[in-house]
Formats: sequence, structure tokens, C-alpha cells
Amino acid sequence: MSNTSTKPTKAKLALALASGVALAALGGFYLRGPGGAQASAPPPAAPVAEVDVAPVITRTVVDWQSYSGRLEAVEHVDIRPQISGPIVAVNFKNGALVKKGDPLFTIDPRPFQAEVDRAEANLASAQSRQRYASTDLERARKLITSSAIPQRDLDDRENSFRTATADVKAAEAALQVARLNLGYTRVVAPVDGRVSRAEITVGNIVAAGASGVPLTTLVSVSPIYASFDVDEQTYLRYIASVKDGHAPVQLGLATEDGYSRAGVVEHVDNHLDTVSGTIRVRAKFDNPDGLLVPGLYARLKVGGSTPHDALLVDDRAIGTDQDKKYVLVVGDDNKVAYREVAVGPLQDGLRVITKGVKAGERIVVNGVQFARPGDAVKPKNVAMAGETAAPDTRHAASGSAL
Repeated sequence: MSNTSTKPTKAKLALALASGVALAALGGFYLRGPGGAQASAPPPAAPVAEVDVAPVITRTVVDWQSYSGRLEAVEHVDIRPQISGPIVAVNFKNGALVKKGDPLFTIDPRPFQAEVDRAEANLASAQSRQRYASTDLERARKLITSSAIPQRDLDDRENSFRTATADVKAAEAALQVARLNLGYTRVVAPVDGRVSRAEITVGNIVAAGASGVPLTTLVSVSPIYASFDVDEQTYLRYIASVKDGHAPVQLGLATEDGYSRAGVVEHVDNHLDTVSGTIRVRAKFDNPDGLLVPGLYARLKVGGSTPHDALLVDDRAIGTDQDKKYVLVVGDDNKVAYREVAVGPLQDGLRVITKGVKAGERIVVNGVQFARPGDAVKPKNVAMAGETAAPDTRHAASGSAL
């Protein structure tokens, strides 16, 4: 019984193995082509990249060149005493704005007042002697007509009158000097501006003259100068070519991204430095808020060309390929094209393009890394920097037909 049941089981196993081999062979037939090569499934289509595009814009611009410089005061005065004596009063707050004629320091006026009083007394005495000499001379002239006195007496009296007159003039000059010295005890601001701190305080004795220590310093506030060095080409192109010599200049501070103040070239030096190849230029700016102070670092740009139309694009849209500059242009078929360009200076955050593109052409401004020349992209219209985005209507007709 056992042997009889085993034989059908082995027969079934052999049949199952044969069926598996047949199915495997049939599967291999379907997996291979007619030439025996294995067929692979087609790869999935790559997704179309979405990029931001903006049209090349046209604006009327003036060419600018950028430089660095320092601010300088129009008026800078070291306040020094013109007489010697002790300081009895400081009449300002450190760092205050003052007007021309405002008192700054007071030097003890008492000795100088006494000198004025003495000079006034000497003048009164000299004037009295002059009046007596004048009366005596008139008397002598009457007596000489009747030969009552000799000619010598008349000459002596004329000489006395002339001497008395000279003494009056000397006394008047001495009084003027005494009054000037008394006025110098009151040290005043010679110009409008901002005063520094008091270097000499009350109780200290000051000495007159240029060798003495300044009492303080005073600088004017508005306008203010900015000095910088300009290369020869910029001078010839932008400054020397301006008819009235007042080329426009813009100024920006170290904490500013742009240029917040406008001014003009006020002075150009009379010679070019042959070592550096530059010429010293000074520009003048209004400073009504007093924010600009001498010594500050300033970013400056000089413009001297006549206004002209220029093509501008966002600076971030420009790529660098070794020594070349390029942009990616999206055509009407939404395919990307590589375009080499020549660039100019920045204008209000946009880069001037002098060669390579046309006004209105769409360029990739965001998503450049996803766009490759020759590939189709899905463009999204955005505004170029400083412009308002406009809807893309180039495919509106075909869209409505659908």
C-alpha cells in the first residue's frame, strides 16, 4: 500500500517542475526582444522647472562712477586767546550749536578796563594841552601883526600846537588799543557752527598768540565738504567736460545701502598727482540736520554724462562664465537661451546692459539654477526691481480659444 501511494506523488512533483521551467522560459521570451536583448521600461518625464522671469526695462539714466572719501568742514577754527589772563567764565555747553558772535569764554576784564580808563585820561589831558596850544597860537598870530612879539615866539607856539595835536592822536590810538584788548576778554564765535569741548576751564591762565593752547575748536555745520581722489579718465569724462564745472555728486554713509544726499563738485585741484594718477576733488552738500560731521567716511558717486536711455536688468540675473557675463533669456516658446552680455554700472540697484539683450525680452531673475539652455521652463512673470509686474498676455488668445 505504501509503495503504490508513493509513485503518484513523485509523478506529480516531476510535472510541477516541468510546468515551472516552461513558465520561466515563456517569461524570458516576453522579457527579451526579438534580438534577445532585455527590454527596459521608459524613464519618467522630467518635471518642467518653474522660474521667475522679468522683461528687460528701459530708463533714462546718467552714468556714475563710485569713489570713497572723507567729510570736511567748510569752516574750521581753533579758538585761541588774543590776550593773556585768567579764564573767569565758560559760556557754552560742550558740543553746542552756536551763532556767530555768541560768547564762548570770558577772560578777566578788570586789568584791561583799567587800561581803558587810563587811556581815556591820557586822551583828555592831551586834548586839554591841544586846546591851550591852539589858543596860545591864535594870540601870538594877533601880536605878530603889530610886531609886539618876535617871529621866534610865533614859531615856538606853532610847534607846541603841532606837538599837542600829535599827542592827541597818540592818546586816541592808545585808547583804541586798550578798548580792543578789553573786547578780547570776551571770546566770541567767529562763525556759525558746532563747538567742541572747553579745553581750558575756569581759573586757568591763558597766553596770547598762535603758540598757545586752543581754548576749543569750532566747525561749521552746513554746508559740508566731501573730498575724494578721482582718476584721470573720470576727471576728463565726467568733471572737466561739464560746462559750469558743477558735476552732480551723490553721497552715502557707511550705514546706508544707497545714496541719500545730492550735491555738486565745488572745487577741483589745480594739478594731477603723477604718482597716483588722480586729482583731488571736493564736493559740497547741504547738511541741515547736522548729521554729517567732519571726518566721517563717505561713499560718493560722480555723474557727468548727459541723460540717455539704457537697458537695465536685475543684477542677480547676471551670471559669470569664466571671464564672460551672461543672462538666460526665455523665448516665446518658453525655452531657455544662453545670452552673453556686456554690463555697465549699477543704476538704483539695476545693472546697465550695453550689449546682448533687447528691451522687453524676458530673462530669468530667480531660479537660474533650475534653468538650462535649450530646456523648456514654466515662466512666472515678476517685476524687475523697481518696476510693477504686468500680466503676461502673449498667450491670452490661445488660452481663450481653448
